[in-house]
Amino acid sequence: MIRKAILDDVPAIHALLQFYNIKGELLARPLSKLYDHLRDFWVFEDPKQKKIVGCCALQFCWEDMAEIRSLAVDHDFTGRGIGSTLTERSIQEAFYFKIKDLFTLTYRPTFFEQFGFSTIDKKELPIKVWSDCIGCVSFPNCDEIALLKKL
Repeated sequence: MIRKAILDDVPAIHALLQFYNIKGELLARPLSKLYDHLRDFWVFEDPKQKKIVGCCALQFCWEDMAEIRSLAVDHDFTGRGIGSTLTERSIQEAFYFKIKDLFTLTYRPTFFEQFGFSTIDKKELPIKVWSDCIGCVSFPNCDEIALLKKL
């Protein structure tokens, strides 16, 4: 079941992001930022276990630009289309809000290419986007790949 995240979901979202951060596949987000941006998140809850097994956020950056970020699926649930479902829902939400440019920073560009994203130079993104990057352990040597989808 896919739904908007609620306060009780934050520890599960945090755990998912931490798991992939430790593996070096995703940048972690502190709990305080997850609470600050909770309304950005969609979650996928396994109906049998009543457990959050996936998450994805759509964060608005500017009047016509948003980012898909923090996409993660529980390792035991990968390969079931959960990541794709969460991505599709975020894209639908971006259309609803009349976003023109949807981007992501990722270590898995081929995943996003299947949704019509194309690789771009990070320098093409506006400076406003980089405000979150200052606190990152990889700043200023970001090794994520930027992709953009025109809506």
